[in-house]
Amino acid sequence: MNDAGIGALAPDLWVVERAFKLPVVRAEVGTRMTIVRLADGGLFLHSPVRLDEGLQRALDELGQVRAIVAPSRVHHLFVGDYIAAYPQAQSYGAPGLPERRGDITFDAVLTDEAPELWRGQVEEHVFRGAPVLNEVVFFHPASRTVIFTDLVFNLPASSRARARLFFWLLDAPGKFGPHRIIRRRAIRDRGAARQSINRILQWDFDRVIMSHGDLVESGGKTRVAEAFAYL
Repeated sequence: MNDAGIGALAPDLWVVERAFKLPVVRAEVGTRMTIVRLADGGLFLHSPVRLDEGLQRALDELGQVRAIVAPSRVHHLFVGDYIAAYPQAQSYGAPGLPERRGDITFDAVLTDEAPELWRGQVEEHVFRGAPVLNEVVFFHPASRTVIFTDLVFNLPASSRARARLFFWLLDAPGKFGPHRIIRRRAIRDRGAARQSINRILQWDFDRVIMSHGDLVESGGKTRVAEAFAYL
């Protein structure tokens, strides 16, 4: 990690990790932004974290921010700050997010087809059956990395001590995969969700990045298949 908290995972792939407490319950789950440098040197930012001067300087050193991506209907808190800081960049929101965030004008809505800006470099799929999220899952073939947001958590077991009742309800710490609320509330159409998982498992990935919890550097495809086998 550099002074701004940017850590390199592979060529042209970085993450930025920040502390983050869930609203209302105030449970610390951490959060993570993923950065992909595109072939033209521009940067693709997935799920932006809080922007400060140090992080902005570090991003500018990596390349020109070209894409600001809000990957689900619930991961959008800091997107407006990035749009203001990088007016030359294109902003992309998950299906349904532009209606939810009427204060932000997105340049495009994400679909199963990658925009020309990152086509052939990053693939994407809108996860079906979980409309409360409408999460868009991404795949970076060059590093064999799949990028989730909230569909997969990987919080360490030690997280339970931070908010015992909440994490007991969530049933997330110490487990990889969708937590209890995702399984029972967010995923409303298991058949559609199963089709999406089958689509994701067609990608040749090994590493798994998610917004909350520890990264999985290898064996990720097997773990994703096992985590969603209940579908």
